[in-house]
Amino acid sequence: MPSKESDYLRALYKDWSGRMAANPAMPLADLRSLFDEWGKPAFEPEDVAYKTGKVGGVDAIWAFPAGCDKSKVLIYTHGGGFAVGSAGSHRKLAGPVAKALGVSSVVLNYRLAPENPFPAQLEDAVAVYKALLASGIKARDIGTIGDSAGGNLAVASVLKFRELGLELPGCVIAFSPWLDMELTGGTLERNGGADALVSSAILAAMRGMFIGDDIAKARDPLANPLHADFKGYPPLYINAGGAETLLDDARRLYARATAAGVKATLSVVDGMQHVFPCLAGRASEADEDIRKIAAWYRAL
Repeated sequence: MPSKESDYLRALYKDWSGRMAANPAMPLADLRSLFDEWGKPAFEPEDVAYKTGKVGGVDAIWAFPAGCDKSKVLIYTHGGGFAVGSAGSHRKLAGPVAKALGVSSVVLNYRLAPENPFPAQLEDAVAVYKALLASGIKARDIGTIGDSAGGNLAVASVLKFRELGLELPGCVIAFSPWLDMELTGGTLERNGGADALVSSAILAAMRGMFIGDDIAKARDPLANPLHADFKGYPPLYINAGGAETLLDDARRLYARATAAGVKATLSVVDGMQHVFPCLAGRASEADEDIRKIAAWYRAL
């Protein structure tokens, strides 16, 4: 059974869903303000310092846990359907993960759709990765990490690095990744009554802002990594909630990666909502999975 503390996230998502349903023509600026509440579930992590700056020309927030190894970096790409969310909304998730792993993290304010459609977000991730490499940080000491749409970017950015002939990072971590731009996952329907936030209608609207109506783009491996070749891909940790509509995206990514020989781990926690690690510090389920990620990272 989910912990009582984990219900905070369900209640927050229900509140968002209710506010969006009450105002279906909500302006994008208001929608972005709504989703900036994504930082509310996590408790403020202890002993983590934050610094705002630019990396590779991209606005970002650095998370520096006390005593962390600054030569090791996680590039965090936030969720929000490629159109909402921010580094500010996700720093309290990036911070605890970095702390558990003993590394630093840089949370990107990548360009958002629809003003900046695909592939602008990948271009920003590439710029940051190149800047970190140019600063002397080794590729093996960099990881990509993200949630929801940001989980897509964490996965797809590495495919783009490979396409560009760059040395690949040491690992990839994806929380509740939204990967399938064709919206074919069976849990979109089966978990529709359990997921308090994500529906096919919401995903279709976000997809329209991200890639428009071009069917070919919905199958582009850099937009939809379920069509990608994962041969030679770095170790991959995938996390999802058992109650979420995007669960099948996580399962299919795991199946595709392992079939290509990738060292992949899939963690599905029963009863949990979309991106449940954002309950870091509040709910035991989030803290336990972050501990599992840290153990996995140390064993790489």
